[in-house]
Amino acid sequence: MSARGLNQDGTIAREGALSRVPEAFAPVVDASRAHITEMFGSTRLHSAYLYGSIPRGTAIPGVSDLDLLLALRDEPTEADRADAKTIEAALDRSCAQINGVGILLSGARTLLSELERHDGGFFVACLCTPLLGDDLAEQLPRYRPTSVLARETNGDLPLALPRWRARAAEVATDADRKTLNRVVARRIVRTGFTLIMPRWGGWTSDLSESAELFGRYYPERVEQMRVAAATGRTPSADPAVLSMLIDHLGPWLAAEYTAVHGEKAPRS
Repeated sequence: MSARGLNQDGTIAREGALSRVPEAFAPVVDASRAHITEMFGSTRLHSAYLYGSIPRGTAIPGVSDLDLLLALRDEPTEADRADAKTIEAALDRSCAQINGVGILLSGARTLLSELERHDGGFFVACLCTPLLGDDLAEQLPRYRPTSVLARETNGDLPLALPRWRARAAEVATDADRKTLNRVVARRIVRTGFTLIMPRWGGWTSDLSESAELFGRYYPERVEQMRVAAATGRTPSADPAVLSMLIDHLGPWLAAEYTAVHGEKAPRS
């Protein structure tokens, strides 16, 4: 893999692997595998994946969270979501190394669909590490850092901003504000990176690197993006930070993104 996260043929390399999981998190991975198998079995589960800092090898004990994707044989039901919540609680309770658990659910057919080819499909093929079942990446194309990929991964920021503002108006505690700040900041940084991704010609999930790369093309906004990256790593309860993200940097970024890459294909 090159310094720009690419394979030798110029396609984006898969960024994680079970071999990169830090030793401290190996029991977490084993426990995840056991809980998922027990709860979903092969009847409902097509495949399961790790993503985020743990399979990338950058996780910090007591700080990093555990991120999982479950690809189901059918579209997720409320019962599936309830079972996923049960697994999240069990892992969070029993694994002191992690600071929270998030499980995404999707139907395998949806992830392989044409509509999700450059969104959910890309996510599986390049950002997820196989944990259980048959790897869906084998049925997906190789991806390059193109404008199409940029548009379909993060081209819906204009839809997210009103939802974030509504949530911000309802936040009642510092803990809730920190959680929202972290979600918004990470999304802003990733959108900022994919805005410039085709021009830079590579891929990274590192928040600090993403902010600095963005700053090469938009130096007038780099300080705001650095704040976003820092907030994504260490969330702040400062309402001024949240306001900067959703009322200033976010709207500018959404408009610039649409001007450069166009609008994401609508989802039903």
